[in-house]
This record gives sequence, C-alpha cells and structure tokens, in this order.
Amino acid sequence: MTNRLQGVLPVIATPFDERWQIDRDALAREIDWLYDHRVDGVVVAMVSEILRLSTEERKELHEAVIAANRGRGPVVVGVGAESTVVARDLAQHAEASGADAVMITPPLLTRVSEDQLLAHLDAVVERVSIPVVFQDASSYVGEPVSVRLQAELVTSFGADRLLLKPEADPLGQRVSAILEATGGRARIFDGSGGVALFDTFRRGIVGTMPGPDLVWAVRGMWDALTQGDDELAVRISNPLTALISMVPGLDGYVAFEKYMLVKQGVLPHPRMRGPVSFEIDAGTEAMLELQAQALRDAVAGAPV
Repeated sequence: MTNRLQGVLPVIATPFDERWQIDRDALAREIDWLYDHRVDGVVVAMVSEILRLSTEERKELHEAVIAANRGRGPVVVGVGAESTVVARDLAQHAEASGADAVMITPPLLTRVSEDQLLAHLDAVVERVSIPVVFQDASSYVGEPVSVRLQAELVTSFGADRLLLKPEADPLGQRVSAILEATGGRARIFDGSGGVALFDTFRRGIVGTMPGPDLVWAVRGMWDALTQGDDELAVRISNPLTALISMVPGLDGYVAFEKYMLVKQGVLPHPRMRGPVSFEIDAGTEAMLELQAQALRDAVAGAPV
C-alpha cells in the first residue's frame, strides 16, 4: 500500500449544509470532481476543518469520504488530537473504516518534549497496521519539528511505515536535510499547497497534498515535472504561488478554497464553522479572480 501513497493527493474541503452538518451529497460530488481531475487519492486533514468537528463527526467524515472514494485511490485520514487516547481511537476507527493510511500532527496546544512526542506517536503507530504520515503542521500552528527527530522517526518505524509531511520553512532545504539524514529513505510529501512544489519535487518528494480547489493546476504542474518539462512547470508555478500567497493562515486557506470551489460549481455554499479569523472581502475577491485567471491561462498549456 505504501507505494500507492504518492502523486497528487488533495485534502478535501468539508461542506456543511444549512444546519451546519456534514453535507454528504456535496462531499461525494467534490470527490468525484477531484477524480475527474486525475488525482491519485484524497486526504482528510486540518484544512478539512477537523479541528472544528466533534470526535463523532470526525468519524462520520472518515466514513463518508471512504464511501464516496469508492476505492479509486488511497484515502489518508488525519487523526491528530491533543490527547493520545483520542488520536489512537481515531486511528483505529479510520483503519477499521477502510482508510489506507492515517496522518498525525503533534499536539497543537501543548508544547511537549521530543520524548513525549515519540511516545505519543508510538502509541498510535502500534495500534494500526496501515502507514502513518507524520505532519509537521508548523506552517499553520505549533513549533517546527526538528530534522533530527523526523529522521529518527523514519529510522525507528521504517520508511514504509512512517512517512513525512514537513511544512516548516525553508521547506526545500528541510526536505533535502531529511533525505540526507535518512540516507534517502524517507518518503516525503510536499505540504506547501503548491507554493514550494517545483523546489521540493526536484529535491525528491514522492507526492503533494494541496487543497482541492486548485488541484487542476497542481496536477498539471506535477505532470510537467514528472515529464521533465521545467518550462511549463515554471509557467504554472508562478501564478499558483502568487495566488496562494494572498491567503493568510489556516482560516484564510479554508475560506479561499471554499470560495474557489463554489465559483467552480463544486460546492453549493462556502460555509465555514466559526469562529473564523479571516473572511474574503470585495477587494480580496477581485484580486483572487485576476490571479485565478492568470493561473487558468498558464494551465491551458499543460499536458492532458
């Protein structure tokens, strides 16, 4: 299964209905749309708003995504939690529901020692038989996880058992440092949303986990990179980077992707569970439209 965990695996947006419940019909349409754009699998993670779901709702979302996925590619389920007990429970539920891998972050509200973090991870890894992706989510929250510790995780659990999604800057240099520290064995996903993809791909990542809204651009860029077409990759990378750089923080990223999914007819409504720290105003919307058109023009030359 580990060899299937590669390529373009977008993190789904969680649609909510007018009662603020998970809209399973809209979710299924979103996942169909993603596969129409040739993704290799799907992910449930932080930008799926899992931090604003109850534990039972997170399990409901796991089951809904796995059902809607219909075996078309691997499903990676985020199980990060402040409590080791909760993270372990979510991981076991994800595997029992048919997930192909789980992804875990360090506790976000508590600064723990490296020994405590290792114990937290070990308690999850030992309870599941599927691969575990360790996400350093410090691009959004928390403290960066050292290269040394990430390399130690790969050594301790094995490169096929424990994969990495580093996000701390400078990302490209971190990818190279981790690969050097693991003798090239680490299997690493880009976690930049596409901003650093040109750089991280050339350094040796195995895949990327962007948002769902611009997956058509990330897919085109990934294909260009794998085919050695650096000119096309740069042509897509420049407007993609400009577009994503307009969005501040986790709430900004969620607001932006839901706005774009609604504009593309994928989701019926951009509802986000509150409280939220960022909303798109008229000026931001106008600039997003200009940048999005530049990106569409660049992708028009991507290989099919």
